[in-house]
Amino acid sequence: MECVVQGIIETQHVEALEILLQGLCGVHRERLRIHEICLKSGPNLGIVSSEVRLLCDIEQPEPTWTVRHVGGSMRGAGAEQISVLIRTVVESKASKNVLRLFYALGYKLDHELLKVGFAFHFHRGAQITVTVSSVNKMLKLHATDDAVPVTPGIQLVEVTAPATSENYTEVVAAVSSFCEYLAPLLHLSKPGISTGVVPTAAAAAASLMSDGGGTTL
Repeated sequence: MECVVQGIIETQHVEALEILLQGLCGVHRERLRIHEICLKSGPNLGIVSSEVRLLCDIEQPEPTWTVRHVGGSMRGAGAEQISVLIRTVVESKASKNVLRLFYALGYKLDHELLKVGFAFHFHRGAQITVTVSSVNKMLKLHATDDAVPVTPGIQLVEVTAPATSENYTEVVAAVSSFCEYLAPLLHLSKPGISTGVVPTAAAAAASLMSDGGGTTL
C-alpha cells in the first residue's frame, strides 16, 4: 500500500518550490518524463471493470515500462480523520511488449497522459517521493512530442510513501509532517479533494527566490 497526498501550484512558483525541496531533502532532483497509458478491461474480462496504468519512462536512454494498478483506499472512521489517503497499489516492471499483451487480454485504451517535470526521492521518517509535473494530453494516439497541457500554468504536486499494514501510522505521520514545510507554497490533501492554489504562494516564492533556499531544515 501507499500513502499519498496531492496539490497544485502555479508554474511561475515551481522554481521556488524546487529550491525549497532541495533544501529540505538534501538530494538532487531527477528529471521526469512519463508517458502514462490508462487501460480499462473489456466485457470479456468480467462484469466488474478494472483499470491498469502502463507507465513508460521516456526520460531514460532506453525507455522502461511499469504496470501499475491502484486498488481501493482504506475506509472507516479512522481513515476519514487523517489527511493522507492510504490505498493499495501493485506495481511490476514490464517489457516493451506490455501494451500489446494487455490489448490481447481484452483491455481497451481509456486515455493517455504525458507527465513532465522532476522528482525528489529521500528518507525523512519514511521513504518519501515528491513529484512536480505538468500534465499533458495527446492530440493524436501516442504522439508525446505534440502533447499540450491539460491545465496551462498549473502543475501537479504529489507526495507518496510506501507503507504496510504494520507501519502506516508512522508513514502517515512522516508525510503529514513533511507537508507542513510546503504549506506556504501549496496545500496538499487527499486525491480528488481540490483546494486550489495557496494565497500566500507568491510571497513565499519571492522570499525563497531572494535567499536561494536558505538552509537545510
